[in-house]
Amino acid sequence: MHLNASFLKLNKTPILLGLSCLLFYWAFAYNLVRTDYIKLISLYTALFFLFYKLVQLLKGNTKALTYLAFAFRAIFICAIPNLSQDFHRFIWDGRLILEGINPYLNTVNALITEGHAPVAQALELQKGMGNLNASHFSNYPPINQLCFAIAALISSKSILGAIVTMRLLIIAADFGTLYFGKKLLEKLQLPSYLIFWYVLNPFIIIELTGNLHFEGVMIFFLIWSLYLLHIGKWQWAAVVFSLSISVKLIPLIFLPLFYQWFIKRSTSERAQHIPVTPSEPCPNSKIINEDNINQELNTFKKGLFKLITFYVIIGFCTLLLFAPFYSSEFINNYATTVALWFQNFEFNGSLYYIAREIGYTFRGYNEIAFIGKGIAILVVFIVLGLTFFRKNKNTVQLITAMLFALSFYYFTATTVHPWYVATLLILSVFTKYKFPLVWSFVIILSYLAYLNSNQADKSENLWVIALEYAVVYAVFIWEVFIKKAPKTEAL
Repeated sequence: MHLNASFLKLNKTPILLGLSCLLFYWAFAYNLVRTDYIKLISLYTALFFLFYKLVQLLKGNTKALTYLAFAFRAIFICAIPNLSQDFHRFIWDGRLILEGINPYLNTVNALITEGHAPVAQALELQKGMGNLNASHFSNYPPINQLCFAIAALISSKSILGAIVTMRLLIIAADFGTLYFGKKLLEKLQLPSYLIFWYVLNPFIIIELTGNLHFEGVMIFFLIWSLYLLHIGKWQWAAVVFSLSISVKLIPLIFLPLFYQWFIKRSTSERAQHIPVTPSEPCPNSKIINEDNINQELNTFKKGLFKLITFYVIIGFCTLLLFAPFYSSEFINNYATTVALWFQNFEFNGSLYYIAREIGYTFRGYNEIAFIGKGIAILVVFIVLGLTFFRKNKNTVQLITAMLFALSFYYFTATTVHPWYVATLLILSVFTKYKFPLVWSFVIILSYLAYLNSNQADKSENLWVIALEYAVVYAVFIWEVFIKKAPKTEAL
């Protein structure tokens, strides 16, 4: 009894903070309407402050932080997502697969218009996902579809049952990220508690566990792959990386960045073992230099062979996962749907919105199709620049390059949904940059984008978006261009 009293006294502040979080998460999950903006912002701000204090106070007790991360997620188990309607499409696709129907070949509206509802609760799901989603083909890769199918298998007639199943899969992925994230941090000789800036972050808990976005599953495979790569199991890293791509396509942007990790890393390791040639001429110096050049060339060839093999494994495994859905219609439908994100959709953009306004000024109309293609080309050049002109020879440098590549893509993208920032946040854990952590806080402002006095006006409130990005860019510029970088970097 005395021991319990002492424990409570010593940990009074963390316990009070944790209990407060539980109450706030319950209110967020079961007593919040998206359009109640004041409550939304107030709850999120309070949760973010409490999360920040908890990590500060308990960074020496990762077991306690782990228990809290599980408890906070458990609050959401039976909650219906209140900030996103995408889960209706997830359930639809999963049930289609169980019926033997390829989810990539027909839109929801088309199937229902044909006069039959192929799955249980079809009309309810169609209404819930909205006309925009229901009028397009599915764009979710095969491992994502597998998660949907598991939910349908376990609960084919209950929306809540399917939600609970998908939520448990996402929670399991989060704890997989915690496991491999901690192991990778330890291998990099970085504090293991840093992983909780991701795992315990209310942004992650609300957007992934709460709103059922499968970025969490993609991130689990990505971090697992990076861990395997770091410990030298690059063949298995390639297999797991393909699983990440097969949940969300976004890891494709990272593929060129592995060049230096395989090529330059091998060459530099070889250079460490090359004997220094004498400063004075000797009869054998020419032979020694030629031998060193030949050995360096052989090392380069070995690194290049590993890199190509790495890419081949990723390509083969990814194609293998897509194979069950293959048809000529699938390729056309999938490519068309993915292209929509570059040429049709607009939400929470930053630099793109500036380019759009310039287009309006000179051309008088929205040039999203032209600007979207230009952005895609620009992102390719930026990624190639990071690939060949920035040091990416060790794991921290590689992850930092990934962070910059994805950041630039989101800074220029036509559409940046809140949950996209999750990938930036996990990558930042292994670097010295904190702007994604700041973004994970101010991203809540994107939910106010349609806050207009005129309810008939569905255009975004650009002042709200400007505030969000002003904060993000200020921190980004400070960290990248102004703040002095530390002299040493983890290996």
